[in-house]
Amino acid sequence: MPDRQLISGDRQPEDLQFETGLRPRRLADFTGQGKLKENLKIAIEAARMRGEAMDHVLLYGPPGLGKTTLASIIAEELEVTFTASSGPVLQKKLDLTGILSNIRARQVFFIDEVHRLLPDVEEMLYSALEDFRVDILVGAGPGARTHSLPIPRFTAIAATTRQGLVSAPLRGRFGLVLRLDPYALDELKAIVNRSARLLKVEIDEGAAEEIARRCRGTPRIANRLLRRVRDYAQVRADGHITQPVAQTALNLLDVDRFGLDEIDQKIMMTILDKYRGGPVGVNTIAASISEEADTIEEVYEPYLIQLGFLNRTPRGRMATDRAFDYFNVKRKLRSGEQPGLLFES
Repeated sequence: MPDRQLISGDRQPEDLQFETGLRPRRLADFTGQGKLKENLKIAIEAARMRGEAMDHVLLYGPPGLGKTTLASIIAEELEVTFTASSGPVLQKKLDLTGILSNIRARQVFFIDEVHRLLPDVEEMLYSALEDFRVDILVGAGPGARTHSLPIPRFTAIAATTRQGLVSAPLRGRFGLVLRLDPYALDELKAIVNRSARLLKVEIDEGAAEEIARRCRGTPRIANRLLRRVRDYAQVRADGHITQPVAQTALNLLDVDRFGLDEIDQKIMMTILDKYRGGPVGVNTIAASISEEADTIEEVYEPYLIQLGFLNRTPRGRMATDRAFDYFNVKRKLRSGEQPGLLFES
C-alpha cells in the first residue's frame, strides 16, 4: 500500500473525508470513462513491466469528474508513493524545490489546478519533467551560481478544468493528455448504488436513477445529493431511500429534474423575465443576482448551454425557445419581431 501525503486541499474537511471514503481505489472499480481507462491500463502495465516510472499525465475536464481520484488510482496501480499539491499552493520556487528534492523513484506527484501555477514556478517544473533535475540558485548578486540537482525519475500527474490556460510548453511535456467527459445516466446510477452500499444505505433503483438524473452528469454532485437524501430519509422516513423520498428531498433542496439549482434558475429567470430572453451581458446578469461574473461563466453557464437553454452570442446571452417552454415563461415580443422566431447564436 503506497504512502499518502496531502500537501493541500481546497474542500471542507467534512466533504473531503466523505469523498475520500467513496473514492474507488482501483481502475476496475472506477465507473465510466472507458477509453480513458483503457489508455491508462496500457500505460500502467507497460511501466510496471519495464520497472520504470510511467509517463507524465495531464487530466482535463469539468470539475467533479474524478481527476484527483484517477491520480490516486494510478499510484495504487503502480504501487508507489503519492504526493499531492496544487497550483495556488506552489507560490514560490522554494515550495516546488522542497517537494522535488524529496521525491522518490517512480513516485507519483499530483498537481491540481496546474493552470494556476505562477510563471517562474512553471519554468522550474519544465526541467524537472523533461530532464529530471532541479536548478537551485546558490548565493546572491555577482557571486550567485546555479547548481543542478538530479532527481529520480518520477511520474507527474496534473489536473486542470481549463486546458486552454495551460501553456503550450508545459502541455507538451506530458506524454498522456486525457479528457474526462460528463457521465451517462446509467454510469451515474451505478455510482450512486455503489456509494449507497459503502454508506450502508438502502436505496431503490428508482431513487438511484432520480439522483443520477439530477446531478448534472457529475459524480461529485451525485454523492453530495445522496448524502442529503440519506439525511432526509433518516429524519423524515424510515431510513430507506425510495423514489418518492428522493424526489421530495431533492425538491426541498431546489434541485429540479434537470439538476438545476437555485442559482441556475435565478440566471435563467433573469434572462427570460427581466430581459425578455436577451441579449444581455454576463456582468448585468451577475449584478442582478448578486453573483460573480466569473462564477457564472465557469460554473453555471456551461451546463445551461449543454441543456440547450442558453446561447452565447457576440451581443450577449440569449435564452432559447426550449428555455421559455421549460420555465413556462411567455415570450414578450419586441416591435418587428416575428412570433416563433428561435434565438440562435
